[in-house]
Amino acid sequence: MTELVNLYDAKTQLSRLIDRAAAGEDIVIARAGKPIVRLVPVDDVSPRQPGLLKGLVVPDALFDPLPPDEQDLWE
Repeated sequence: MTELVNLYDAKTQLSRLIDRAAAGEDIVIARAGKPIVRLVPVDDVSPRQPGLLKGLVVPDALFDPLPPDEQDLWE
């Protein structure tokens, strides 16, 4: 069941609401009774894999100056 929490109350109970949302409860924060955001847990984030881009080659042409007509578009 979704619990609607007014913004003022959410400010004073944020840690508790985050714990409840992380435990699977559906928490919706409202302003003047109108729902504005939903607290949801973040999916498991896989850890960084060092060296994932090892061996990536950046072509030297990447550092060439832009042609004058394209450069004019940036100025």
